[in-house]
Amino acid sequence: MTSSCSLALPLLLALPVAALLPLPLSSQMPSSSEIDARVDSMLQKLTLEQKIDLLGGVDGMFIRAEPQIDLPRLKMSDGPMGVRTWGVSTAYAAGIGLAASWDPELARRVGVSLGHDAKARGVNFLLGPGVNIYRMPVNGRNFEYFGEDPYLAGQIASAYIQGVQSQGVIATVKHFTANNSEYDRHGINEIIDERTLREIYLPAFEAAVKQGHVGAVMDAYNLVNGEHMTQNSFLNVEVLKREWGFRGILMSDWDATYDGVAAANAGLDLEMPSGKFMNRQTLLPAIQSGKVSVETINEKVRRILRAAVSFGFINHVQTDLAIPLYDQRSRETALQTAQEGAVLLKNENHLLPLDPARIHTIAVIGPNAYPAVPTAGGSAEVTAFDPVSFMTGLSNHLGTKTKVLWNPGLKSLNELFSGASFSSPFTVDAAGAHPGLEEQHFDNPDFSGTPSFTTTAHHIASWSGFQWAPSPRKRISIRWTGYYTPKASGDYFFIVAGIGRDAYTLYINNQKVLQQTPREGQIPQYVRMHLAAGTAIPIRLDYQPQTDRITLGFGVTTLEDMINPDATKIASLADVVVLCAGFNPMLEGEGHDRTYELPLGQEQLIHQIVQANPHTVVVLTAGGSVATEGWIDSVPALLQTWYAGQEGGTALAQILLGEVNPSGKLPISWERRLEDNPCYRTYYEEPGTHTVKYSEGVFVGYRYYTSSQVKPLFPFGFGLSYTTFEFSNLAVTPPDAHVDAPISVSFDVRNTGDRAGAEVAQLYVGDPSAKVRRPAKELKGFERILLNPGETRHVTLTLDQRALSYWDAASKSWKVDPGQFIIYVGDSSENTPLQKEITVQ
Repeated sequence: MTSSCSLALPLLLALPVAALLPLPLSSQMPSSSEIDARVDSMLQKLTLEQKIDLLGGVDGMFIRAEPQIDLPRLKMSDGPMGVRTWGVSTAYAAGIGLAASWDPELARRVGVSLGHDAKARGVNFLLGPGVNIYRMPVNGRNFEYFGEDPYLAGQIASAYIQGVQSQGVIATVKHFTANNSEYDRHGINEIIDERTLREIYLPAFEAAVKQGHVGAVMDAYNLVNGEHMTQNSFLNVEVLKREWGFRGILMSDWDATYDGVAAANAGLDLEMPSGKFMNRQTLLPAIQSGKVSVETINEKVRRILRAAVSFGFINHVQTDLAIPLYDQRSRETALQTAQEGAVLLKNENHLLPLDPARIHTIAVIGPNAYPAVPTAGGSAEVTAFDPVSFMTGLSNHLGTKTKVLWNPGLKSLNELFSGASFSSPFTVDAAGAHPGLEEQHFDNPDFSGTPSFTTTAHHIASWSGFQWAPSPRKRISIRWTGYYTPKASGDYFFIVAGIGRDAYTLYINNQKVLQQTPREGQIPQYVRMHLAAGTAIPIRLDYQPQTDRITLGFGVTTLEDMINPDATKIASLADVVVLCAGFNPMLEGEGHDRTYELPLGQEQLIHQIVQANPHTVVVLTAGGSVATEGWIDSVPALLQTWYAGQEGGTALAQILLGEVNPSGKLPISWERRLEDNPCYRTYYEEPGTHTVKYSEGVFVGYRYYTSSQVKPLFPFGFGLSYTTFEFSNLAVTPPDAHVDAPISVSFDVRNTGDRAGAEVAQLYVGDPSAKVRRPAKELKGFERILLNPGETRHVTLTLDQRALSYWDAASKSWKVDPGQFIIYVGDSSENTPLQKEITVQ
């Protein structure tokens, strides 16, 4: 199947003015006034106690039923890459991959398909899309979101929402707002000035409300400027509901409510997954004492009922049994997301596309080659019906014409832990007489007193990736002590991995080398040490689990032990190598941030494979940029697939073989080094606090790079093709514009190569005469264009007043400073060959 790229409008067409997107299948929808009248009638039939009960979810994923007013139980599902919660489903490419398509029309089709999938499973609310801004590449949930630019994110999100809601399913935009890290999401207090909020972190939500007419918004876990988002009345009430006119449901993220009275007064309508804080016990006394008004409760219930009435949920069976659970239409859409989202970053000497007539053997190597890795971890991880791995996708596509050899290349962490038997290298005593480590258990969390029992451990291999786990009735602590005596001199990797809020400290040779504090946000850690053969090194591992059992992994390895020698052998036998590296749901996902470096051993694997076969294509699976400094110069071709969904293997085969011309463009800036990122020094909390100050202000991503001497490895908007394009004939009318008048920007794009392909024309605006410091360039328009060889397309984009504005803190409004503006057009933030100055009066 080949790509069917379609053209996307630069600005989404406005929907009919309505509080919520109407259900399209109804021939006659009631007006807003008729809906409100029906809701008021339903509200009058409920007691105050019944109303309060409706403010808390039930059974994890439902709004409770109220038979007295014919309100059925309303069902939710995790998203946003598939209807996840209720069993096997279609897995689409990750949100950041969808953003990399720069294709709002594709986003709309994804939404329609998700709406079909939801109706087939009786789902009323899809918990997506996520639109938090990509601030740093290590954020564990970047893969769910739409990149670093608020305009691009807003256009993709609005189209996605329109598609979902056109099928009679409510979309839920999340996480409002600034959920830009996972490592301490319940405790982090983000200090963000209002201009930065307005220009960077709020516009995608604003577009979701004003353009997408989204039916629900989900509050985040984090604090913004000292208040948890579920208690942030400025953002929830003043901005979201009053200024933007949002009339839908504002719900909490799961267990993101911390104070029932404060949340009720700050605009929260629905506490999920249950009424732990917004319940009768809390709110009835608050109403009696005057801390919460009855009208506040009524307004929340009105919003819930209005959504149910507007989307036709009253006396309606949501499940559509005529829609296949394994839907071929959805599968086709999933394939297109994988095709359009892949970004070709490097292609030296035109290694790609591969010529099947000249390729007799392909070696597919790496931990992400097989099985498929369609999504990262957490609430967005979808169990797909039949996910296609990179290896099987290539093999199935090539059939018997070409041999496809496979080797994972590296041991997994679980293999390392389970294989880390504490035999001769580990001993309880320095003399080496007793294999293993001494294991002491304490009936308290801080290793106090005498151990409750002591034994000898021969392995610690109970880690199985990130998990949520309940707190134990009684906290315990466990300590392992002993010695490690290497048989050969060399570099050794000591690896520790815990789950959830596990805490641990590893001491080697009486020095603290690894530590994990008891907070949500864990990734496996390792330390590299050079050890001398035959020298016994003291080991101590202190462990404070969040549960009453061991959920830890610990092991020691060398690179020689990690890398499979057969991998380099098959690489040398092949005409070309496809090396599949990156992350997986255990190493990247919700509740924990990931490393910037590739997982342990992968960089070394790349070096060994390239030495064995210089014709190597690296295929990355990651939710953002990764460290490439140590290997990028030796690799001739690099393809970023993000998390490609269930059809990733099929799409990869089509792209590598030239049946699909890669057209994805980066929705992020790709750093040369992590230290180059403008948020590097302020991403993590200030020592001893939970506070993070967004000191970079509006200079996030390309806004920083285009305004400074620091340049990225690959700029925002960049992506290679198998053909070439040329921009020309820029015209801006009128050249001397009035601040209130629209500005028309037109230009030509020509395919100057010999293949059909899609280019993304990008329009940036600069404001050098502004009275405040502004980024050199800001994206204000784009269009994805499919062109045949030699074809030229004339493109016209329109700029409105908002496109020229910045947020003025003094007047608390959008402001345009009359004067000089610069219009830039090109194919990335760094390559804008067309430029024109205009004057705005």
